[in-house]
This record gives sequence, structure tokens and C-alpha cells, in this order.
Amino acid sequence: MARDLFHDVVKQALIKDGWQITNDPLFLKVGGVDFFIDLGAEKLIAAERDGEKIAVEIKSFINTSSMADFHLAIGQFINYRVALKVAEPDRRLILAIPDIAHTTFFQKDFPKMVIQEYQLSVLVYDIENEVIVLWQT
Repeated sequence: MARDLFHDVVKQALIKDGWQITNDPLFLKVGGVDFFIDLGAEKLIAAERDGEKIAVEIKSFINTSSMADFHLAIGQFINYRVALKVAEPDRRLILAIPDIAHTTFFQKDFPKMVIQEYQLSVLVYDIENEVIVLWQT
């Protein structure tokens, strides 16, 4: 299983944002199929509140075809969301994308329509500074 090019960048950005990495990767077995979602994390918050759990699928969008990268990301996201619904229904799935892809490809109408149609949660990360610059949930 190969890690995404920016795996460690997103991991550090989540830690800086107050998340505790609980799984690297998050392994699920559902319906006879093995799934490896890039990261599992929990937010460290006040003791009187329950912790929010997320699973993060990291994408780099560095190939020549952003549409091919998008197609792969959406397919994985949908499969992972179904697997999480069965295995860990309390964990919300997040798609992590680099800021450069967000400011170029993800500002086009079609990606926006797909994100809305499938109700995707997206986090945008800054590669150089290893920080999260935007949460779209």
C-alpha cells in the first residue's frame, strides 16, 4: 500500500489543528473487502464533550489530468463512506486536497456540483506550511 505524496504533510497539519492521529492507516474489513483509509483522527476537545472522529483520505492532485485524479478520489470516497457506515458509523469521512488544486480545479463548476451532490466533506491543506487552510463540511 503506497502512501500519498503529501501524507505526512496532512498528518502534521491535523496535529497542528488539535487532532490526535489514532490510525495510520485506518484499516476496515467490510463485506469481505479490505479498506485502508489514509488516516483516522480524533479531535481533542473539552472533557465534557464527546470527541469527534474523522477518517481522512489524502489526495495530491499532481497528475496531468485533474479530472482523472478527481474521478479516482470520488470513487474511493464513496466506497470508503459506505465501509465506514458499516464498520465505524461515528467516524466522518474527509477528503484532503492541496490548496493549489482547490484554487484551480475545485473552483470549476463541475467539481462543485459533484461535491454538493455527494455531500463531500473537504479539507484544504497548505503543502509548504503543513497547515489546514479550509474546512468544507
